[in-house]
Parts: sequence; structure tokens; C-alpha cells
Amino acid sequence: MKTRVTIFFGLLLMAVLTFSGEAPAQAVRGVTDTEILVGQTGPQTGPAALWGAVARGSGLYFKGINDEGGIHGRKIKYFLRDDSYQPAKTKAIGKEFVEQIGIFATVGCVGVGPGMSVRDYYTENKVIMVSMGCSGVTKWIKPFQKYIFPIYPLYIDEAFALTRYFHETMKLTKIAMFYQNDDYGKQGLEGVEAYVKAKGLQLVATVSAEVTDRDLSSHALKLKSSGAQAVIMWAMPTHGALLLGECAKLGYKPKWGTSSTLSDGVAMMQISKGLWAGMISSNFGELPDSNHPLMVKYRSWHQKYEPRERWSTFYIAGITFAEPFVEGLRRAGRNLTPETMVKALESMKDWQGIGPPITFTPTDHQGGKHVFFMEVQPDGNAKKLTDWMRITY
Repeated sequence: MKTRVTIFFGLLLMAVLTFSGEAPAQAVRGVTDTEILVGQTGPQTGPAALWGAVARGSGLYFKGINDEGGIHGRKIKYFLRDDSYQPAKTKAIGKEFVEQIGIFATVGCVGVGPGMSVRDYYTENKVIMVSMGCSGVTKWIKPFQKYIFPIYPLYIDEAFALTRYFHETMKLTKIAMFYQNDDYGKQGLEGVEAYVKAKGLQLVATVSAEVTDRDLSSHALKLKSSGAQAVIMWAMPTHGALLLGECAKLGYKPKWGTSSTLSDGVAMMQISKGLWAGMISSNFGELPDSNHPLMVKYRSWHQKYEPRERWSTFYIAGITFAEPFVEGLRRAGRNLTPETMVKALESMKDWQGIGPPITFTPTDHQGGKHVFFMEVQPDGNAKKLTDWMRITY
């Protein structure tokens, strides 16, 4: 009898609240009174393991934010998983994130292939995706993706601008392209081809490699035989180092250029055994030794929380990716849902942390459109060649 009375009054209370317009709030996956659950995948092992520093950099940033009190009374609970740059692993981790852990969002997940393996699944489950690493392909924004917010400049634009720098600033006309045979590499190639076509030039060679390739001797020979004065590469770290090694054996020393995906000069100098000196790349974040006030603050966090980690371009990229996500949380307020987060992010106009100016609108979620160019010095550090520039064409 007592149980029946309890159930009756419970149902009566729900009816009254519903009638009065004060129905209990629906639970939001990944959001509690005290926490926001956030996931990130990245290659902590395997041929792209250097990019794993990105996820660890985001972890540092979240520790600092949490120690400052979190966002609107909530701390960020961060889940980092190693996918070894293998889409099948990323897909399995995505299911774990949604169905077992119950995340609200992902931040900075590295890799085009890995990211594409979970894009539609995350979208179906209204998982907010912010600042995917290696997210410069148009598939992140075309067709329009309501819950996806890239800040990485489009590879097509980045490659177009880099080719223009070689041709117009360095006066080089014989240009070749080495690229990874997937969406990442192909969109870099598309940008290079767009520039040379616009200027009535021709690429003297286009050479591709599969992710699994480890012998790049024939690739190097094709590039040397082309007579290219400059080679632009869109590849992962292992391939970048291997290719320079093979070209060095042939005595072939063109001017090299690459995407911001290989902009960690110190790391690339190490794995290329010093051959990375002189590499020109784009970048979309403050350099490690920058005196920007936020960088000074983040370096202090680094010394406090993770002093054993190498303070590097890739590591800092993880902070750059996480900053707009946290800004979105601030703007969304205490009533955090996928819909309020989308609206909050879309309110950002020329917002800037240590990365490029970020603008999201209800019709354009490609947030970052600026880079600068730099050249790697013999000690691995970078020399800035240009100021920030908008690179859409």
C-alpha cells in the first residue's frame, strides 16, 4: 500500500510540473553537475606517434583550467586513447566514448582517416567535435556539419599559399609534390595544382606514398629525376624523415616545404638526423619560445603539471585545439547541451588565443583561415618568415 501511494504522488508531481511548464531537465550525455566528459584519440604509438603530443598538450591545458576552478562550476574529465593512426581502432574507441563512457565532446582528435571513420557516428549521437587535428580537409565542412567545428586551415588553402611563397618570393619555377595517398595528401596536392594552374606552370613531378610504405628510395629517385628545385610534401612524420634520408643518399638537395602538420622542427630534426634544417612550413600557432602572455602562462602550467613532457610545437597544438572548446563552454553557460554549445561556438568572431583568429557562424564552421610561414634552423627552432596571413583564395 505504501509503495502504491509513493508511486501515485510521484506521478502526480510529474504531472503538475509538466502542466506548469517546469518538467525535470533531461540528462545530457557527458554533462553532470560537476563534470564535462571529453575524449580525444591520437597516435601515441605507430608511425605517426610524434603527433601524439597533441593529445597530451590538450591534457595539460585541461589540468590548468580545472585548477582555476573549471567552467561554470564543472571540471573537465579528460579521456585520452591511443588509436595508432588506424581508423579501425578509432572507430572502436568512438563507440567506447559514446556507449560506455558517455562523452559530451571530442577535441583535437588527430588524423583525417581516423577522424572520418567516426565523423558520422559522432554526428548521429550529437557529439560536439572541436579542432580535429589534421582537419584541413573539406569533408569536415562539406556538406555542412552542425556539430563539427574545425580550426585547422584547409589544406587546399595552405598548400596554395605555400606554393605561391616558393614561386613569388623565392622565384622557384620547377616544383614537385610528394604526398600521402589519402584525403590529407590529396587535398594538399589539390592546393599546389590550383596555384600552378593559375600561374600557367606545371608540376614537374607528383609522387605519392601509402601510409604503410617504408621504402621510399624509388620515390626519392623520381623526385631527383624530375629536376625539381623545390619539393612540397604532405605526409606524416615518418615519411618526411625517410624521404629526406633517401634524397640525401642521392645527393639531391631541393628546397623543401611542408604543411603545419610537420612544423615541429626539433622533433623532425631528431628523426631525420639533422636533415630537416632549412625546411619551410606553415604554422597556425605561437612558437614555443613566444612571449605572448598566454604562452607565458601555459609554460608555467607545463612546469607545474608535466615538466617531463617536451615543450614543442605539436604539444602546443593540443593547447591551441582546446582553447576554442573551453571558450565555447564559457559562452554556453551553465545550461550546457549540444544545442547551446553549437550556438555558443557560432557566436565567436575573430576570437584568438595562441592560435589563429577563430570565427564560426551558423553557415560556416571552418574557424581558422590564417597561418604564417617559418624556416627550421640548424638547432631545430623556427625563424618566422612572415606575419599572420589569411590564406583563402
